[in-house]
Amino acid sequence: MNEVPLSFVDEDTLDTILAEDVSFTGTLSFKEPLMIKGRVSGSIRTESDLHIDEKAVVEADINAANVTVRGLVKGNIVATGRVELFSSCTVNGDVRAAQVTMEPGCRFNGVCTMTGARDAGQA
Repeated sequence: MNEVPLSFVDEDTLDTILAEDVSFTGTLSFKEPLMIKGRVSGSIRTESDLHIDEKAVVEADINAANVTVRGLVKGNIVATGRVELFSSCTVNGDVRAAQVTMEPGCRFNGVCTMTGARDAGQA
């Protein structure tokens, strides 16, 4: 069986990082890749990439291009591209994406639907 490498995120290439001391409630929408290190609750909508760091707590439904999760997500994730769940993450919610990668040790409680195409957000 082939190993699928997970993405490395270089924080220096990101325009926006919500720091650990940031707490946001509401609808978060953005156009450039974003990393969350703090707390977000509500909903997240973007056509770009979303990175959720190890200490982040996200209680939101997420719609994005690609999503990497290292922290806690309570909510559904819909991605037109790829969702990557790292061993440090906990996801309580459904995941729908063209591709889903789960690192051994991740905690995922929900339904996973892989569309196999870049049309995951169409349903």
